[in-house]
Amino acid sequence: MAQSRSAVAVGKVKAEAKLAAEAVAYRKSTAREYFESICVAVILALFVRTFVVQAFKIPTGSMENNLLIGDHLLVNKFVFAPTLWSLERALLPIDPIKRGDIIVFKYPEDPNRDFVKRTIGLPGETVELRNKKVYINGKALDEPYVHFLFPAEGGPGDEGGFDVRRNYGPVTVPPDKYFMMGDNRDNSQDSRYWGFMPREYVKGKALFVYFSFNEETPGLFSSIRWSRILHQIH
Repeated sequence: MAQSRSAVAVGKVKAEAKLAAEAVAYRKSTAREYFESICVAVILALFVRTFVVQAFKIPTGSMENNLLIGDHLLVNKFVFAPTLWSLERALLPIDPIKRGDIIVFKYPEDPNRDFVKRTIGLPGETVELRNKKVYINGKALDEPYVHFLFPAEGGPGDEGGFDVRRNYGPVTVPPDKYFMMGDNRDNSQDSRYWGFMPREYVKGKALFVYFSFNEETPGLFSSIRWSRILHQIH
């Protein structure tokens, strides 16, 4: 009888030990699943941010009235991605840079900073500014998006001298480079000041405003520019 009781006790101890081991293994498995899920989520987030879309904030008024200070943009980083083969260009939704595209790029004089400007001159084209009017290969460019702080047209004999806000060029855009300008022509540090933007400095094409906040307006909700949320950028 004593041996039987002892055997039962040993069996209970073994069963309890087995259950404890299974519980530990379950806890380890659950923790591992959470860890793996977090790792996958971080990797996907980094992939999307690096190769697909990224958020940017407008810090200056160089693109007014199209983009305002406090606008938060989503930028398509995939649309201008480099390709190795013609098959990639045919199958993937990748476009060439066109005149009028609003692009986020590395500032050529400080690649750690990001700039956003409009593409004006393409490789091989001649760009000239005459009395604030842009000419491409000698032909006036229609720019309904342009904003001036000061009158675009001067009086007789008022040609602005060497002021690059009024007169610039002519210059020819080198291969694989672009002439970029802000829409707010009297308040934009662009290619008139620092030259051409290299193709490899392009980060992506501005898509739309997902949020906009006017820091000069008091109050949290009153500072939000509700009408600009999901505003498409042209």
